[in-house]
Amino acid sequence: MDHPNQTLLRAALGCALLAGAQLPATALAQADGATFPTRPVRLVVPFPPGSASDFLGRQLGALLAEGYKQQVVVDNRPGAGGLIGSQLIVNGGPDGHTLGLVGAPHFVGVLMQPKPAYRPIEDVTMITQVATIPNLLTVAPNLPVKSVQELIAYARARPGELNYASLGVGSFAHTAGEIFRSAAGIKVVHVPFKSIADVNAELQAGRIHFLIFTAPSSQALIGEGRGRPLAVTTAKRNPAFPDLPTLGEAGLPAATNDAWFGVIAPAALPRPLAARIYNDINRVLRSPEAKERFARQGADPTFESTQQSFLAMMKSEYARYAKLVKEFGVQAQ
Repeated sequence: MDHPNQTLLRAALGCALLAGAQLPATALAQADGATFPTRPVRLVVPFPPGSASDFLGRQLGALLAEGYKQQVVVDNRPGAGGLIGSQLIVNGGPDGHTLGLVGAPHFVGVLMQPKPAYRPIEDVTMITQVATIPNLLTVAPNLPVKSVQELIAYARARPGELNYASLGVGSFAHTAGEIFRSAAGIKVVHVPFKSIADVNAELQAGRIHFLIFTAPSSQALIGEGRGRPLAVTTAKRNPAFPDLPTLGEAGLPAATNDAWFGVIAPAALPRPLAARIYNDINRVLRSPEAKERFARQGADPTFESTQQSFLAMMKSEYARYAKLVKEFGVQAQ
């Protein structure tokens, strides 16, 4: 007859073995996305409320939440031109419950650092491109110019006297401003801000002379008369702003650019789960609701993107911005 302690030991060992046998099945179900999501999903947006990425994140999150039956919480983490938010995404848990909505600042923040905090390609999983959004060139209401060429002539006559605003070094507005400055051959001063509210107040007061912000960020300025739009930066006119010429039409094709956005996740995210999230996002992007919501802000949903094409685009954009950062001599402040 076994000693009672031996009986208890065998029983405990049997329970442990049974639990161990069940773990791989549970882990597999989580890895292939069969049970995803099991709790609210955090969507990190590296810029403040009111920014283009914030707008897209909230629209995308609301549409995903309807199918997930779980909240998709937009977590605004502005700072360092997007670097802080991108680091949170890179360091998040690889179970699909931490995602990020990023754009070119995901690269630029790193390229400006003497010791990069992360590798923008290798340290993340590319899910899919979500949208492209036009930038709008907007001037202060008291600036005596009514066209792109008039702005260029005005700035050339006053080298170093005009300035342009951004939401931080390395942000979309910063790189777009540098692209415009270089193409126009003008000397202007970059002034970074922490919030759109501060930019709005300074532009209306005339202490900021112009800016190149994405359409959602520019809407309040235009609608409330705090700024006067001169052009869109895309290659073609945007249906949301049909009366605005492109920079190409205004005689400055070298300054053409737009803002793209995509969803990424931590690098160790299992491939089947990444594919599940990719399919979920593309399903909602194809919906009439997404198209209507995005169009209101001039955004164009990009549902034809694949994970492979998104990765290829990101590599191409990284090379492009590495060249721009070097050319412009942009450094972290």
